[in-house]
This record gives sequence, structure tokens and C-alpha cells, in this order.
Amino acid sequence: MKRVLFLFLISAFINSNAQSKELSVSSIWNFEFSPERIESIKQLKKSNGFTRIIIDYEKNISKILYFDYKLRTIDTLISSANNLIPFFTEYHFSKDEKKILLETKTDKIYRRSKQSIYYVYDIENKKTDKVFFDKIQEPLFSPDNNKVAFVYRRNIYIKNLSTGKIDRITDDGNYEILNGISDWVYEEEFGFVRAFDWSPDSNNIAYMKFDESKVPIFSMDIYGSDLYQFPYMFRYPKAGEENSVVTIKLFNIKTKNTVDINFNGEPSYYIPRMKFEGSQNTLFVQTINRLQNHLKLWKINITNKKSSIILEENDKFYVSIHDNLKFLSDQSFLWTSERDGFNHIYHYSEDGKLINQVTSGPWDVTELYRYNEKNKVIYYQSVQNGSINRTLHSIGLNGKKNKLFGSLNGFNGANFSFNSKYFIYSFSDEKTLPIYYLCDSKNGKKIKELLNNYDLKSKLTKHKLADKEFSEILINGEKLNMWMLKPLDFDASKKYPVLMYQYSGPGSQQVSNRWGDERTLWHKMLANMGYIIICVDGRGTGFKGSDFKKVTYLNLVKFESIDQISVAKKIRNLPYIDSERIGIWGWSFGGHMAIHCLLKGNDVFSMAIAVAPVTNWRFYDTIYTERFMRTPQENPEGYDLNSPINYAEKLKGKFLIIHGSADDNVHVQNTMRMVEALVQNNKQFEWMIYPDKNHGIFGGNTTKHLYTKMTNFILKNL
Repeated sequence: MKRVLFLFLISAFINSNAQSKELSVSSIWNFEFSPERIESIKQLKKSNGFTRIIIDYEKNISKILYFDYKLRTIDTLISSANNLIPFFTEYHFSKDEKKILLETKTDKIYRRSKQSIYYVYDIENKKTDKVFFDKIQEPLFSPDNNKVAFVYRRNIYIKNLSTGKIDRITDDGNYEILNGISDWVYEEEFGFVRAFDWSPDSNNIAYMKFDESKVPIFSMDIYGSDLYQFPYMFRYPKAGEENSVVTIKLFNIKTKNTVDINFNGEPSYYIPRMKFEGSQNTLFVQTINRLQNHLKLWKINITNKKSSIILEENDKFYVSIHDNLKFLSDQSFLWTSERDGFNHIYHYSEDGKLINQVTSGPWDVTELYRYNEKNKVIYYQSVQNGSINRTLHSIGLNGKKNKLFGSLNGFNGANFSFNSKYFIYSFSDEKTLPIYYLCDSKNGKKIKELLNNYDLKSKLTKHKLADKEFSEILINGEKLNMWMLKPLDFDASKKYPVLMYQYSGPGSQQVSNRWGDERTLWHKMLANMGYIIICVDGRGTGFKGSDFKKVTYLNLVKFESIDQISVAKKIRNLPYIDSERIGIWGWSFGGHMAIHCLLKGNDVFSMAIAVAPVTNWRFYDTIYTERFMRTPQENPEGYDLNSPINYAEKLKGKFLIIHGSADDNVHVQNTMRMVEALVQNNKQFEWMIYPDKNHGIFGGNTTKHLYTKMTNFILKNL
């Protein structure tokens, strides 16, 4: 009876808006504690400054602020408070910085794709022109500033900004054919939507054409508010199935002719990157085979259509796709590779001959920012001071004179001006909210504070919150990064239940010394309720070298779950841990892990929550899954031995599974199959389906409801 009363009081406390100094689910997921960040930064070359966007959703006002590097002044460039400009949520400059594309009335499609109404605003004339009568995708100014190319209903159009004339350059876009935008799996796994680019002289457009005709169709019901639900169908290639056939076309603006770009007769299974770079006639394309262990960088002269391979990457496991291809004025280029076991910067000649390896050591480069032509210096970010931190450095093109900027600890970030004279420095750590400064890139000296979040810091000091304790834990021969949250009134003589959180996906990281998000605050709220929260990045996660990351190849979640189970078994021996009350939770890949650990580790875990989990990699997409597992036809045991569906009979603890019915990424099929397996094994559990919600499970009160449900489940069962 006391336990029931306790839970009732705690549940009431969680959702209360009373004048308590404790956090609540409502206050957290009303985003009352979200820090301000400098977002959508655009570095301006001709104006020698940068811009950022400010959006007030309540007042429906957006504006672009301009910061002048020389004068150190901040001015409002444009604002929707002026009736000439509509409320906008994103913006893009033309190359001459005299026009701005303004995005408004946006509809999200998938993770990155969207369609919006766009306007072109002429800064000098203060005139606004609507690009197209309907919502379009991925508009892009031509380099000569006179045209905008965009995609409408899977076809590419060009608008002449001087005459207003609109030409359609493709006409075969339909349910099976996409021109200029990527298909679902490219968008999700290769991280881009726009699949076209202007040549530097504005005379040509290179674009990718996706033929989805052989890709199987996935259908999910949208329930909405009408009398009948309707099926939403889209092409989704599950592991081992057919992918889109992708080709590159070149359209000439003057002749109106379209030609195919070929690769000397070689097959190009995936084309993860394509862009014009260097001289105006040069298109650079990356291709990779289906196993994703052999990448080629192609240099294509669009005048004579000659193609040559200037760089290849081979790996016995897989090659990671990145955007760290940067050209110097002499047409030599920088590239990052894991070929020596860690991600480092390499310098190549124009024809692809290795000049030198610029960085080296048992640590990874995490960002390649910019090359300073004048000083022959490269700016980059790395984990040189431990993988939970990010440090900023400059290094000579010859690999000498490595110099540190900023702090040794925490997350240090940078955004450099075009001439590399200045950079916007960002910093946060576990105890420090995000702060931003303007800095001199020669010596790293702070010139001006740009944003500090002091008001939020003052607000948070009224809420007594524990700080993460970072450490390493020796598990299965590896030192794994770990953080722990203890109750503020922690007493080592008492016993505490433990909730473990993880994601565990390939190359991911959850244990990092940076300011957290709302989920972090929720964990701290739970800690103050008497729980110890633990997070460990096991084998397969990132920023500790290639061998550590790729050890899980062909067996996703096998070694990852072994590590989490081993952690639970080790910590339960601590004198202040209640060994009978250890739970685990995660989302997506982490949800898969939570189920797998609960079943395979049923002698140590008493509870688990899985949100939007994969339950069998046969249900997930080709590019992601096959990168790490190969196809089900090649590796059936890897798929089946690591699917919790096949171990449903092992359920002993309390289990909650949650999914959105309109999850286009990890389909609700995963949860339905898991549920059926549990039912047929007569296992009791709880589950929740959020109607018409995608992989993020948000919208209205959805997130608040989800975290309230999870909180109540934890309080009741752990």
C-alpha cells in the first residue's frame, strides 16, 4: 500500500506545474530549458561578415542578423516584420550576395526532405518575387546569380530571374522516376536530398536520375481524422532487395541537350556524392559498390566527357562516406581516410598522387574545417584529448606545427570566415551551456562574445541537478567510456536502482563531455527521484579508431549487447547498487539493444523500454544494413541469431515497447513482429502505438505523453 501511495504522489509530482524547484516532464518537454544557439550561419565572402537567423514562432516574425567582422557591429539585414517579406524559416544567398532565397510554409516529407514556398528577395531593390506558384524542393541559385533551379513533382525546372520565364528540363518524373532529388534510402543513409548541381559557368546542370521501378513498395496506414484511413505507399528497399538504378545526366542550358555521364563502362552501384569543384568543366563523383568496401573518386571533364579515377578507398569491412573533399587553389585536394586505423587528413596532387599524410596518431579527426591559402594552414577538430572531448587545431599543410585553439576539454567547435581570418568559436561541456565568441584564427584570441545563455544558466541554478561523472570501465578487454548520474542526496550506504541508457549504433557516441538536451535533463530528473543513471559506449561506437568501431561487422548488436550485459553484471557488485533492480532503455538501434539485452541478459536486467526498435535487420534498409551486415542471402546467421524475435521465450523482466504507426524509417512492422512473438510465447508486456507518428514520435503533446508513460513505467517497475 505504501508503494502504491508513493507512486501516486510521484506521478502527481511529475506532471505538476506547482512552484517546485524540481524538474518535471512537463517543464522539460515544454522546452523551457532549451539553450539558444547561433543557427543557420552563412559566411559572406564579399561582405566580409556572417549572418544568422532569428525566429520568433509566437509572433510569427523572422529576421536575418548581419555581423560585420571589421566593424564588429550587428545589424538587421531583413525582417518579416516588414510587410514586404513573408515569415521565413530558412534562407540562402546568391553567390554575389545580392539576393536571398527565403523558405516558408514548409511541409516535412522524410528526415531531410521537405517542400516549401520560396521567394527571392533582392536586397538592393527591396523586391520580393515568388519562385513558383506551388511548393517546390531544393531550389538553388545559379553561380551567375540570374537563375534558380528547383524540383517540382520529381522534375527539374529553371527560372530566369530577369525575365520570369520558367523552363522544365526533365519531363519523365513520376511515381517511379525521380530527377534531381534522392530516393528515400539515399536521403536517409547518404544524407542528401538535392541531387543536382550547377556548373561554375552556369551553362550546365548535372543531375542524378533515380529509377525506382524495381524497388519494392512499403505501405503504412495513415489514420488521420476522416471516416476511413488511407494507405501511404513509398518505395523502400529492405536488406537484400533491389535498389534504385541511379544515373548522372548533364543538361546544357544553351543547347537544351541532355547527355549521360559514364564511368568508362564501369558499373556505379551507389553514387553517394556529386559536385562541381575546381575548374568550371570538372565534375567530381564518388561511387561505391554494394558491399560499400570499395570507393572511387572520379574526375569528369564535362567538355570532352573524359572520366578518370583519381583516388580509391578499400577496406576489408566498409568505407565511410564523408564530405571532407576540399580543393586548394592549385587543384590539389585534402581528403580524410581511416586507412591507417584512425581518421586522418591526407593531401593529394591534382591527379590523385599522395603528397603527404597531414595528421597522424591514435586518434580521429572529426571535422575538416578550412584551408588558409595565405598561411598554408589547415583547421580541423579532433579527439586528441580523449574521445569524449573535441579540440580545435591548426596544422601546416606539411603536417608540422600543430597548434591548439580553445579548451582541452569539452566540445570546441568552429565556423570559419571565407578568408580564414576569423572564426565563430562555440563551446560547451557537461557543466557549461553553449557559448559563442568571435575569435582571431591566427592566435585563437577571443574578440567578442556573441552569445552566452546566462539567463538560462541562472534559471537552471534554481533546479538542483546532478552532474554526469565521467569515467572508463574495463569490459571484455576494452576501456569503455562511461558516465553516471547519482541522486543529489546520494548515500553510499544505501542501495539504488539503476537505469542504463545507450544507443550503441556503429560510429555513434552517447558518452560525450558536452551540454546535453532535454533527454539529459529527464535523466537528471530521474536521478533526483532516487535512480542511478548509467551510459556506456561499447564496442562498435565511434571516435576510438577503426578497429574498435568495425569489430561488430556482420553481427550487429551481438558484441554491443554483450558489453552492456557485462557492464550490468559488473556494476551490480557495487555496494550501493540494488542488483535486483537494473533496467535498460534505448531508441531505434538503442531500442533493439534494450530488447536484446533484456532477453539475453535476463539474469541481470529486470526491466527494459524499447522505443521505435529494429527487431530484425531483415526489415531495415539496404544501404545502412548491408554496410555492416552484408545481405541476408550472404549472412543469414548474422541476421537471425541477433534478432530478439527469435528469443521471445527468454522474457522474464518487465517490458514496454513503443512505436509510431507512421514510422517511415524503422517500420512499425518491427514492433508488430516482436509483439506477435511474445504473444505466441505467452509473455506479458506493455506496449504503446502512437497513431500517425514517425520515427521521432513528436507533435503536439506526443513527446510529453511518451516521456510521462516511460517515467511512470520506470517508477512502477524499477
